Amino acid sequence: MAELAGALRGYLDHLAVERGLATNTLVSYRRDLGRYLTVMSDRGVAAVDAVTQHDVADFLVRLRTGDEQHPPLAASSAARAVIAVRGFHRFALREGLTEGDPARPVRPPRTPQRLPKAISVGEVSALIAAAERNPRSDLAARDTALLELLYGTGARISEAVGLDVDEVDLTSRALVLTGKGGKQRTVPIGRCAAEALDAWLVRSRPALAAAGPGSPAVFLNARGGRLSRQSAWTALRAAATAAGLTVEVSPHTLRHSFATHLLEGGADVRVVQELLGHASVSTTQVYTMVTVEHLREVYATSHPRARSTPAPRRSSNS
Repeated sequence: MAELAGALRGYLDHLAVERGLATNTLVSYRRDLGRYLTVMSDRGVAAVDAVTQHDVADFLVRLRTGDEQHPPLAASSAARAVIAVRGFHRFALREGLTEGDPARPVRPPRTPQRLPKAISVGEVSALIAAAERNPRSDLAARDTALLELLYGTGARISEAVGLDVDEVDLTSRALVLTGKGGKQRTVPIGRCAAEALDAWLVRSRPALAAAGPGSPAVFLNARGGRLSRQSAWTALRAAATAAGLTVEVSPHTLRHSFATHLLEGGADVRVVQELLGHASVSTTQVYTMVTVEHLREVYATSHPRARSTPAPRRSSNS
C-alpha cells in the first residue's frame, strides 16, 4: 500500500527530472498538490489506493468554496489544481501504485475563454520610442533591444531574460530560445530587433558587463548581472507610462501582439505555432479568434449591408 505523501513526492520528482517542467510550473504543482494532501489528511486518507472519486470531487468543492486556511479559488485556479491531481493519479496508475484512477471522472471547472489582449502597431511603436528616451543611454539601449526582441520574436519574458550572448546570431538574424520544459527553438530576428540588439551588444552592454561578474546573459542589470523578470517588467511599465499608454501592458502583451499582427498579416497559424513554441496548434488558434473579431469590426463599419442603418438606395428613372 503506497503512502500518499511519498507518492506525491515521487510524482513531483518525475515532473522535475523526467518531464523537465519549468521552475514556476513546478512551484504551482507543489502548492496545489500540497493542498490536496492536506485535504486528504483531513479526510483520513493516507494511502494512494484509498482515495475515492468522492474524495477528489470534495477537494474540488473545497477549492471553490474555500476553508479556514484558504479563500475560494477562481475557476481557472481550481481547474489548474484539479489538472495537477488528475496528472498525479494517472502517474500512480501507470506506476502500479494503485489499480484505479479515482480522479478521471472529476472534470476541472470550465473557465471562460479569454481572448489574448494585443495592442496596435502604433502603440508598440510608441512604447519602443519611449524606451529609447531613457536618460541613461546604456539602459535606453538595453530596454529598446528587450522590447524589440519581445515584440519581434514573440518570446516569453523568461525566454528573453534567459537568453545568452552565444545564442544570438546577428549575421543570420536568428536566435535560440529555451522555452517550457527546456525545449529549444530557433526563431528569426527582424531588422528592427536585429539593429537594436546590435546597438546594445556592441556599444552599451560591454560597459555594464565590465562592472559585473562576467554574466553570459544578453540582458544585464545596472550591476552587470543577468536582468531579472521583475526588472524587465519594471522597464516595460516605465516605457508604457512614458508613452502615455492607457491600456495595461505586460511582456505577454507583446507576445500576444506579435501573434495577432502576424495572423492579421496573413501568416499561417502553424508557422505562428512554431514561432511561439506552442506544443499544440489549438493553443495558437485562440489568436485567430482575435483576428476574426477585428475583421468583424472592419466589416461592420465598412460594408453597406452590415450597417445598422442601410445606405439609401439610388433612385432610378425608368
